[in-house]
Amino acid sequence: MRSNYLVVLLFFVQILWMGCGEFVSKKQDVKKTPKVSTTITALPKIVKSPKDNPLTSEKQELGRLLFYDPILSGSKDVACATCHHPNNGYAEFLDISIGPNSKGLGSKRKFNTPNDIPFVKRNSQTIINTAFNGINTYSKYDPANAPMFWDNRVKSLELQALEPIKAFEEMRGHDFSETEILDEVVRRLNKIPEYRELFKKAFGTEEANIENLGKAIAAFERSLVTNNSRFDKYMQGDNDAILISEKEGFELFKKVGCANCHNGPMFSDYKVHVLSAPKNNKLPTPDMGVKDSFGFRTPSLRNLRFTAPYMHNGSLKTLKRVLEFYEDISNGKSRHPLVAKEQFDPLVRELELTVKEMSLIISFLNTLNDDSFDKTFPENVPSGLPVGGNIH
Repeated sequence: MRSNYLVVLLFFVQILWMGCGEFVSKKQDVKKTPKVSTTITALPKIVKSPKDNPLTSEKQELGRLLFYDPILSGSKDVACATCHHPNNGYAEFLDISIGPNSKGLGSKRKFNTPNDIPFVKRNSQTIINTAFNGINTYSKYDPANAPMFWDNRVKSLELQALEPIKAFEEMRGHDFSETEILDEVVRRLNKIPEYRELFKKAFGTEEANIENLGKAIAAFERSLVTNNSRFDKYMQGDNDAILISEKEGFELFKKVGCANCHNGPMFSDYKVHVLSAPKNNKLPTPDMGVKDSFGFRTPSLRNLRFTAPYMHNGSLKTLKRVLEFYEDISNGKSRHPLVAKEQFDPLVRELELTVKEMSLIISFLNTLNDDSFDKTFPENVPSGLPVGGNIH
């Protein structure tokens, strides 16, 4: 009788031990799952500048003129504003950009004939709010190390401003090599008395140089902010700034998993994630992203009204199509032939998005639009060239 009792007791002890083991195992699995901060706040009211490039009105005005002056391009036909025009929210209504040897603005821009310059392989992101690039969920950021472009390859607006000038298909064209073009641009600027005077006012020396060229353009770009959207007002305490349906959309946005990557004041974690956006057939070779991983940085969701079409290659024309794309990949369906579902970022697999929730989320996203940005278009530029490049 006693031996039977011991057998039964040992049996229950073994069951309890196995159950505890399973509980510990599950608990350990939970610990391994990375937690994502989904904190979302209003944009700061004050913009920070790097210590070596404090913002002044003189730099900002010089940067504005440089931004609109096609003298910065190899063939003097493309300006920064060609692909980042204020009428288009400092982006462009075009899937992928068209640089030198072209004319027209946004969706009407076409290559001249004959032409052998390729399309720019990525969608032109807006310049607005790039002053806040890299900002985290605690509203902290370092403007001297702010990540730029779809692949985070450059840090700071000062360095970002110079990259399109050096790129063959963006602004450089055939006339100069990548190592020659910046020196050529500086030589051109130093030949123009008005620019010499403007550089002297901004930097204390009338001799333009590559570093100050980047600093001036960055100073202007840093002035382009929209931190007074209806959503910002709501987060600052105005409960009536957004509608009930938009509030429902905000809660859904967080609940279904969008905020896993689109978080912080800029609705971006500034990290690289692998998705499977459809190919853009204008590109003969697929853009493989960061380290050929098909990974691209999370874009901001602010001012989406001005930045269609969407994704790194402009392959999705509307916000509805973007959400349908995310529904597909959350269900394990790849939209790119070279990206298997096993390559998807783990955070993407956690999305739980349904068709009926899309309209509410889109209504929320519209609260992030703010058209109060500076739209001043110079009547002329010191070079005397067409303002904004060949856009007419």
